[in-house]
Amino acid sequence: MDKRTFLKIIAMGTAGTGTLPWLLQQAQAGQSEKQAAMPKDFYSVPKKGQARILHATDVHGQLLPVYFREPNVNLGVGPALGRPPHIVGKKLLEKMDLPMDGPEAYAYTYLDFFNAAKKYGKTGGYAHMKTLLDMLRKEAGGVDNTITLDGGDLWQGSGTSLWTRGVDMVEASNILGVNVMIGHWEFTYNEAEVLSNVALFKGDFIGQNVRVKEDSLMDDKYADLVEKNDGLGLFDEDEGYAFQPYVMKKTGGKRIAVVGQAFPRTANANPPEFFPDWSFGLREEDMANLVKKIRTEEKPDAVIMLSHNGMDVDVKMGENVPGIDAIFGGHTHDGMPKPIEVKSKGGNRCLVTNAGSNGKFVGIMDFDFADGKTNMHYTMKPVITNWLPADKEMEAYLSQMRSKKYDEKINEARNEKYKFNKSRVGKTYDEILTEKLAIADRTLYRRGNFMGTWDQVLCNALRHEYKADISFSAGVRWGTTTLKGDWITMEDVMTQCSMTYAETYTSEITGKDLLETLEQIADNLFDPDPYLQSGGDMVRVGGLDYTIDPSKKLYKRITDARLDNGE
Repeated sequence: MDKRTFLKIIAMGTAGTGTLPWLLQQAQAGQSEKQAAMPKDFYSVPKKGQARILHATDVHGQLLPVYFREPNVNLGVGPALGRPPHIVGKKLLEKMDLPMDGPEAYAYTYLDFFNAAKKYGKTGGYAHMKTLLDMLRKEAGGVDNTITLDGGDLWQGSGTSLWTRGVDMVEASNILGVNVMIGHWEFTYNEAEVLSNVALFKGDFIGQNVRVKEDSLMDDKYADLVEKNDGLGLFDEDEGYAFQPYVMKKTGGKRIAVVGQAFPRTANANPPEFFPDWSFGLREEDMANLVKKIRTEEKPDAVIMLSHNGMDVDVKMGENVPGIDAIFGGHTHDGMPKPIEVKSKGGNRCLVTNAGSNGKFVGIMDFDFADGKTNMHYTMKPVITNWLPADKEMEAYLSQMRSKKYDEKINEARNEKYKFNKSRVGKTYDEILTEKLAIADRTLYRRGNFMGTWDQVLCNALRHEYKADISFSAGVRWGTTTLKGDWITMEDVMTQCSMTYAETYTSEITGKDLLETLEQIADNLFDPDPYLQSGGDMVRVGGLDYTIDPSKKLYKRITDARLDNGE
């Protein structure tokens, strides 16, 4: 059964085949008679210092404006208990000194989400983010006084990113003006595709913890791959760096070292078949040695880390690694309006930030170097689509890209039988993605530690298709929100399912093995040591109820498990 069929089974409403151009749909989306007006100077951020860092992360292929509901549950364990980002809703707003009613409450919380979404409209969209970034660059005195960072998980998460193998996102990020980026889901394309995209990217792709395996260094096949890509894929043979570990950027007359940290658990979280020659890992000691070397030999004005560790891991690394002034984090999709300040073992102050997901936020940090001191000033701005006019160059690119036709060269599955969808051949990307499928009978969202309504749709569909007692769907944090009463389009479905290994399958499992599996997944999420966490949400389950206590130890967390039939 294809995705279109299962949505018609699960969602209420009449299926349709509307093909409104995406520009018209975006213009109509989020509009209401009571549309909120932008507060005066909402996007004005006067420069405080010489150098400005701009940061977005975990866009997950979302080039167009979206709705995205933040979680109502985001549990912290161990040292993270009760600490940002593990407070939500009103408590988060109180902690961050933000008003309970306004654009900040809409952007940073789940509170009254449906009504707030109707009031403020969609968020993100690269054409609108480009406008905001250009405004922030202008206030900093021009692009030469800024560095624009992307924290990875950029090339995956939409129909067009899957069909173009991430090329659409690379080209769009070049127009956006991204200077430096790192990776995670980027590595779920094959190595040749990754290197081709890195070559196309006009900025620097970095990562101190991505290494070429020793066997691969001696393998002619990998040497040939590197040669075909003009040396990309082997930055330093002696150290084994696949990519440059850091880059020195001059901005505002100051030298800032940007050190890269890719997702350390990539080989655990994603199929290694996509990156057989590369290894990952936290590599904290290597990070500490590298920062020390940069400080000693290059004497930069500041050292920052562009990270895909996840916020709790970044907090611990900021404490353990001396010499990092600020960490610009991603992976866990935590839109945090204020940074967490930590003190490193070396005694320096380090600000840990995280810029959310789906193009919803831009983090802004100004560095002020005066009297031998480094002062940092941080703020974050939500990208409220209706308050930011679309950048014409980006808009033109998106229209051109979405007008491309789907053909037999598309690769959207590992199984040769399903490499491409014959029924789509000859249609434009836009025609495919704007197809109307059903009307949502409730707001469909993905985020939450244990379940979301979009996840329930997926799990119910799997059970229906396979006549299964139980279904599982990965607890990923990407996937946008569809409002109650809105059409569910193929675009919406693709934002939930677009990845290079989205195959579904069935297997038999005993109750004992099932519980052990759930316990092991829970341990990846709720181990009190952040370095042992994966940073996602609990696997989604259909047909099974259980009780979980995240504070317990492995094999003690899950109790009272029973099927829907009571067994």
